Formats: sequence, C-alpha cells, structure tokens
Amino acid sequence: MIAFHVLILILGLAILIAGAESMVRGASSLAKRFGISPLVIGLTIVAFGTSMPELVVNLFSAFRGSADLAIGNIIGSNISNILLILGVSATIVPLAVHRNTTWKEIPFALLAVVLVFLMGNDVLLDGAVRDILSRTDGILLISMFIIFMYYTVSIAKVDTGSEQGSVRLYSVNMSTVLVISGLVALFLGGKLLVDEAVVFARLAGMSEALIGLTIVAIGTSLPELATSVIAALHKQNDIAVGNIVGSNIFNVFWILGLTSTILPLPFNSAISVDVLVSILATFILFIAMFIGKRHTLQRWQGVSLLLLYAGYMVYIITRG
Repeated sequence: MIAFHVLILILGLAILIAGAESMVRGASSLAKRFGISPLVIGLTIVAFGTSMPELVVNLFSAFRGSADLAIGNIIGSNISNILLILGVSATIVPLAVHRNTTWKEIPFALLAVVLVFLMGNDVLLDGAVRDILSRTDGILLISMFIIFMYYTVSIAKVDTGSEQGSVRLYSVNMSTVLVISGLVALFLGGKLLVDEAVVFARLAGMSEALIGLTIVAIGTSLPELATSVIAALHKQNDIAVGNIVGSNIFNVFWILGLTSTILPLPFNSAISVDVLVSILATFILFIAMFIGKRHTLQRWQGVSLLLLYAGYMVYIITRG
C-alpha cells in the first residue's frame, strides 16, 4: 500500500514538473512572437514558471489545511537549494560568484528567511495566543518581493549580457496548446502530489512537515537542480548560483507571501528549527564567499555543503 502511494506521489511530481516546463516553453514562445524581449521573458515568465511547482503545491496544501506541508515545502526547498543543489554544482566545478550576488542577493535571501522566523514565532516574540503567518505578514512579504523585482530589473538593464537569450519558437497554435496543457498538468500534478503526500505521511507514520521538508521540497526543487547543474557544466556560474539564490528569494517573498495572503497559515513552532537551519545555510553560503578564493564556491566547500545536508537529513528523519 505504501509503495503504491509512493509511485502515485512520484507520478504527481513528474506531471507537476512537466507542466511547468510546458507552460514556460509555450508562454516564452508566445511572448517572443509578440516582440517581448528575452530579458523580460527571463525575468517574468521563466522566473515565475520555475517557481510554479512550489506555488501550486503550497496553494493546494493551504486550502487542504496542511500548513505544515506548505511551510515545510518552502523551507525545505530553500535548504536543499543551498546545501544540496549548490553543493552538487560546486563539486562538479568551482563556481565564481558575481559581486552583486555576494553583497546584495545572498543577504536579501538571508533577510527573507529571518523574516519568516520573526513572523512565524508570534508566541515567543509577542506573547500572542498562537503562531501564524497572517495576511499582514503575507502582504509584507509580497511588498519585499516587489522591491526585489525592481532591483532585478534595474540590474538587468545595466547588464547588457543578460539580453542574450534563446527562446525556442513554436507556432501560435502549438504555443497555446503548450500553455493550456501546462496549466492543466500543473493543476492535476499539484493536487495529486499534495493528496498523496498527506496520505503517505499518515500511512508511514510521518508528519506532514517531514514530508514537506524532504520528498516534496526536493521534488519541487528539481527544475533548479537541472538548471544549476547544466549551467555549472557549461561554466555559466552566474546562472548556476543566481538561479538558486533567486529561487530562495522567490520561494519566501512571492510563494509564501501569496499563500499566506490568500489564506493565513498556522505556524508549527517545531518548524522554527528548520527555519534556523535555512538561516544558517544561507549565512554559511555568504561566509564561504570570503574563505579560500574570494567570491568563489570551491569544490571542497561544495562537498562540505553536501555533508551538512546529509547530516540535516539524518536529523529530521530521526526527529520524525
């Protein structure tokens, strides 16, 4: 029975990722045909598209009342993005990190998870009756996301190299089919993944938070993993690192912000430990920029990140 639900969960995850890929390809092709620049496509359609798996999972989780799964998905994704994905990428090839990423984007990602800790611990910090990510918290997170998008656009306008992008063109009819089928797949895959994750957690005696922090978090991070590894192999370091840091900022400010704005999320105080791990992982990434070769994530540092992730996995599985 458990094996069956695992297979269905994997199927839902595959449909979800395929849906995001289809939607991005179709929407990018349509945008290109209507004369929208590759820069704008990259900053909007592609960036939002690669975040769609996390967003869809979070929305379904929130409406099902599975707040632990929704929050665990975001925090778990941010941890796996840094410790696992950057660890793998840096182990393949040392990653040179842009100065802006070191001094602006990584600190911005750090601010994001610090805000989650502060907003989620109402009982500890404010003496409130319960811990919750409220609509007010969500609106504040979305406001921070708007500021980040403004910063990103301003940086991209200066960086003329970012204009160089290739978008595969399809016919208008084919592009439309890709967008519609992608959205349908996102809906079906997201619902299937969340439903099966909840069932699997109950059958296996695991908490929804643990499922969100592990299986769902790693699964929804697969697009980022593929992008960063391929970028590392092609020595496109800015893409490999920027993709991860940007994804972490998107996860908190956009996805968690939008989810908690639509539906306030009860915050399990036990997840505070995982938020602290996310804070620590982001801080370690920042410090790593000044150890050894400056502004470079070296192979030994990549291996260290992977070992830290393995240790974290052992801890949360043991914790249950």
